[in-house]
Amino acid sequence: MATDIRTAAPKGQTEALLDVRDLKVSFQTPHGPVNAVGGVSWTLAPGETLGIIGESGSGKSVGLEAVMGLIKSPPGHVSGEILFDGHDILKMSARKRRALRGDEISMVFQDAMSALNPSLTVGAQISEVYHLRRGCSRDEARRKAVELMDRVKIPSARMRLDAYPHEFSGGMCQRVMIATALALDPRVLIADEPTTALDVTVQRQIMALLSELQRETGMALVLITHDLGVVAEVARRAMVMYAGRIVESGDIETLFDAAAHPYTRGLIRSMPRIDTRGGELYSIGGTPPAAGQMPPGCAFHPRCPHAVEMCRATLPLLQATGKDAHLSACHLTGKLDND
Repeated sequence: MATDIRTAAPKGQTEALLDVRDLKVSFQTPHGPVNAVGGVSWTLAPGETLGIIGESGSGKSVGLEAVMGLIKSPPGHVSGEILFDGHDILKMSARKRRALRGDEISMVFQDAMSALNPSLTVGAQISEVYHLRRGCSRDEARRKAVELMDRVKIPSARMRLDAYPHEFSGGMCQRVMIATALALDPRVLIADEPTTALDVTVQRQIMALLSELQRETGMALVLITHDLGVVAEVARRAMVMYAGRIVESGDIETLFDAAAHPYTRGLIRSMPRIDTRGGELYSIGGTPPAAGQMPPGCAFHPRCPHAVEMCRATLPLLQATGKDAHLSACHLTGKLDND
């Protein structure tokens, strides 16, 4: 039996380390404002792993970039509250927010091959963090870089310190990105599609590495992905986003065994299964709406096989399903048959 590497919040830990309240992100365009995130709220406890699931364009990455303070204004506009240790990040000065990034909250960006600077050695990119943020000498920064590369299990770290990103495999580049993000021992790590373009064996190695580092440091982890299988491997709790809003949230077992929203059900049905042979994989018909062209009512209703007139006219809000901490934004919550 495979080892369970999923991580929950420490027992007895109820106070949120990160508390996002009614977060909205919009961008001004020549055709008017475009709403990318439409008012989401979630919490993250110390040491917890939270999965954020959804198709491309659902607002997953943009919402977390807002948490990191990476949305420039103009054209971007961020509103709501982002409380870290009880302090609203959105009300901090630019200087304090810069200090928070890396030291307290760090991010691993998707597609490591593109995120790394191809003209700088791997050692230079990791040691720069120590040199600029900790005031270490060049020699001390390089020594720490080697230690960090060893920590993320990059073989022959000292010998590969002066190698360039193109000399590393995709999985090793991802380890370099993780090393850089962990350099200052952040309390929250945001991993944006950390297994994109990696084969399944390397995917599991990367996720196992993140879980191992999490247990060692006690950091909290936010995992952004469109892959439900990856979330099931490492998270105890997840939320599903569609068209900039949360449509369902709850613990992993409930989402997989008793999903209440038709979109979540569609995602689960579209996953390949080893206990089913033959036939075509299920797919959700249609495409997600463009951020500036949201339909009235529920944004999912044009693709939903269960939509009724209320779905086409009224925006559904997150509501309890009757199961512990399980929420769904569907007018038909509790009324759909299992499929």
